[in-house]
Formats: sequence, structure tokens, C-alpha cells
Amino acid sequence: MALHVIVGAGPVGTATARLLADRGERVRLVTRRGSGPEHPAVERIAADATDADRLAAATTGAAALYNCANPAYHRWSTDWPPLAAALLAAAERSGAVLATVGNLYGYGPVDAPMTEATPLRPSSVKGQVRVRMWADALAAHGAGRARITEVRGSDYLGAGAQSLVSMLVLPRVVAGRRALVPADLDAPHSWTYVGDVARTLVAAATDERGWGRAWHVPTTPAVPIRELAVRAATLAGAPAPKLARMPGLVLWLGGLFDPTAREMREVAYQFDRPFVLDSTAATVTFGIDPTPLDDVLAETVAALRAPATRPARTP
Repeated sequence: MALHVIVGAGPVGTATARLLADRGERVRLVTRRGSGPEHPAVERIAADATDADRLAAATTGAAALYNCANPAYHRWSTDWPPLAAALLAAAERSGAVLATVGNLYGYGPVDAPMTEATPLRPSSVKGQVRVRMWADALAAHGAGRARITEVRGSDYLGAGAQSLVSMLVLPRVVAGRRALVPADLDAPHSWTYVGDVARTLVAAATDERGWGRAWHVPTTPAVPIRELAVRAATLAGAPAPKLARMPGLVLWLGGLFDPTAREMREVAYQFDRPFVLDSTAATVTFGIDPTPLDDVLAETVAALRAPATRPARTP
């Protein structure tokens, strides 16, 4: 049994921990509060991952260190740099492979399907943060100080996923309510399953062919938001979706009061045109096929409905 250290217990961190634990590996999960899934093979540790010394100690003897952290959306420019530096330092000291969960912000606006060879030309502050993190990791790898890899997915679907469609669209579709969406409802868009992120992350971390480069998570063919909503409604037995495009002014005004809405402005380009991910390389190299979209939507819908089926708590 190899030791695998995971930082972050969000949807991807949790999925990665369960995947490794179910395979019989030892898992050490690091979060500020010691949270995470309950499993006999998962050791949960409460620690500040920006503490490079503490993180390096926790990673001693580990085969891989997984960066599944996700700072508050509006604090990326302040919270990511020290966290990324600590993770890279821990990987350098321990010898563990650093496997980072990335995203597509670094590519900026595109007019063709994105591959791993697409130039990194970020047009947003958040994209610049991610590109700097990747550049620092690549430099450490090139200098022989660390072994690194990164997996990049599009907007997430699955239980607990947080994306524009999982937060603003699907809950209202399942409830039979009208959804106002800041996006072109008919533009093809790629949707990545959190379980496939975990599978790709582990594959890239534990296979030498995965080191020193980025990989796109195997993702099903792009589907517009309108079609996605129809398929989700059918699976949920809900009425036909009622969708309308949100005027840009509404999103701008929302940003005056909500920091997440404010941060969405600079990456709104992802939803006003086709946004398509090509994940051929990971499928060919690691033999990972994307989970069928209807299976992913069924899981997402079930998770959205779960709170309503739980018994109410008494004070």
C-alpha cells in the first residue's frame, strides 16, 4: 500500500480519496478542519496547507501529493500563491509526485477545441494565477527538483459539483422553476464529471508517462446548456425547462453585492461562444473513457434532491 496525500476535501478531493482508499491505498487527507469522507483507509488531518514545513512532514514517504484545494473564488489572487508554493515545496522535499487539479482559464478566449497544446493566453486575473502556478511547477520539474503533472477539466457536473450550470440551472430545472442564465443557451459547451477528474488525476500521478505535462480530463462531447437542461429534466421527471438568457447588466449589478458574481464577469467569455475540450490524449494514454453524460446527470440530479429527502433535524 502506497501513501497518497490529498489537500482539499471538496468534490474532487473527496472523489480522489475514495477512489484510492477503495483500491486499498493509504490516504492522508489534509484540510483546515480535518474534514473529509469517513473510510478506514483515510486518515484525516487538520492543518494549514500553506505551512510548507507541516505539509512536507505530512507528505514524508508519500508516492503522490494531490492538490485538490479550492480557495474562495474571489480570493484566488491572494490565497493561491502561498498555497501553491507550499505544495510545490512539500513535493520537492518529500519526493512525492505533485498532481494538481487545474482548469481551462489559462487558455483565455478560444475559437477552436482546446487541446493540451493550445497556447496559454489568459485574459483574466484568475487565469494568470493558474498559469503562474503551472509555470512554477514546470520549472521545478525541468530543474529536477520535483515531479509534477496537472489535469484540466471544464465546468464540473456530479454530486457536490460547483459550476454555473450546477448552481444556477439544474436546481431550478429539477424544481420546475424558470432559470435565468448568463450564457448563450445554444453554444456547445464541455462538461466534466468530478469522478473522471479523480480517475485522471490518479492515473497521471502514478504513471511516469503522466509527469512533466498537463492532461485534459476525458470529457463527453460538448452539449449546449439548453440540451443539458432538457436531458436533466427528463431524468428527473420534471417539466420541460424554462430557460432565458440573463442580460449582461444583471450579472454586472449582481457583482455589486455578491463577490462570486463579480468574479464571474471576467470569465463570462466561456459561455458566450462554443467552449469545447479535446481530451483525446488522456483517453489514448491512460485508457480512460468519460462517464456517460446521462449517468453523470442522474448523479447530479439525485444529489440536488437529496436534502429534501432527509429527515428534518430537531433543535
